[in-house]
Amino acid sequence: MAINKLIDIELFGVEIGKLGYDMDQLLCSFQYNPKFLESGQYQRIFPYIFKRIPLVQVFAQFEGTTFRGLPPMIADSLPDMFGNIIFKEWFKANNKEFDKITPLEQLAYVANRGMGALEYKPVLKVPDNATINLDQIVEVLKQVLDVKKNTLEKNLDTTALLNIFKIGSSAGGARPKILISEHKETHEIIPGDMIYSNEYNHFLIKLNIDEDEGYNKEIVEYVYYLLANEAGIHIMESKLIEGRHFATLRYDRQNGEKQHVLTACGLTGWDFMKPENASYENVFKLATDLKVPHKDLQELYRRMIFNVVLANDDDHLKNHSFIYDKENDAWNLAPAYDITYPHNLKYKIYRKGRALSINKKRTDIQLNDVLAIAELYAIKNPKKIIKEVQSVLPLWKQWAKQEKIPEFAIEAINKEFSILLE
Repeated sequence: MAINKLIDIELFGVEIGKLGYDMDQLLCSFQYNPKFLESGQYQRIFPYIFKRIPLVQVFAQFEGTTFRGLPPMIADSLPDMFGNIIFKEWFKANNKEFDKITPLEQLAYVANRGMGALEYKPVLKVPDNATINLDQIVEVLKQVLDVKKNTLEKNLDTTALLNIFKIGSSAGGARPKILISEHKETHEIIPGDMIYSNEYNHFLIKLNIDEDEGYNKEIVEYVYYLLANEAGIHIMESKLIEGRHFATLRYDRQNGEKQHVLTACGLTGWDFMKPENASYENVFKLATDLKVPHKDLQELYRRMIFNVVLANDDDHLKNHSFIYDKENDAWNLAPAYDITYPHNLKYKIYRKGRALSINKKRTDIQLNDVLAIAELYAIKNPKKIIKEVQSVLPLWKQWAKQEKIPEFAIEAINKEFSILLE
């Protein structure tokens, strides 16, 4: 097929293969680098969808807003929104609409700055009849990086965060987020998609831009972090900046190295926006198929119970990830993230129920529903886990008051909590 330019995909400094996209037929192609296949390295980096063969593989089934035409494990590298002023200005100047940007243009812009460890480089030799202009995207990226390299803040405060936010972010999600790196000794702040040195602590920060809902959602997430930690959930260390911005250490940047991370959505091709495959049973099955240690299944169960008890029903397939162990060519459950009360208290909207069903139910989850999953996946002492999670419920009001969350928000969220086991 006629391919409109190619993108090299690299992982841990090794070229994995090449990706192409045909704009006329809306077909994406991938071919492994033969040398990579011959090396026998990293056998399980893409456990599904890509066949480990030297032939070109073509995909047409991943169109839509979730995958944007890309194979799911590659689409995982894209932010949900581009928050970059320079990039948006380039769209306007070239009369481009965001929904018309090609998948390869998006990847060329992400380059080596995306979440996880996959990196993307335009192939130097390109067809003369190419209909997209990756070179322009690379030029835009150079402009962005020039600005970023000259962005240095002395303090971790609101002014510094907003200055970095203005030059954009590679983080995804519905709320404004930025990636920053804080030097462990000097505490200087730089944009967090530039380096991954062990000299820095690497944070994902959710910014509190305004509080038109009457309370601060970032503080709510911080209290949920404290509760999850108290409940024994594996979650990265987090903190509040100036008492208003939620900062969490990135699990895809550890020990001075990038970590290869894929969501349940990216691993499988299950579209998180569609209900067909959106169940906890499927997440457990995926974890089992990946051969994660049984302790990870125990952990996943604890997270499910926490989300049910503390009313986090936005626990969709992109909010469950797995992290690759390159030394052992194995997968493990990634630390928990995006654990919070997800709704806007200002607006009473009709809720469709949980993002992930439990025992074929999305509402009115009862003890027998969660015990059914425990039996199916040999979870040890499920009632003990439930009691341990429920034991943190009284701490919600106490810690929320300490963080000065308004009383109306404390009470409204508290009413959403569930008791599974009396």
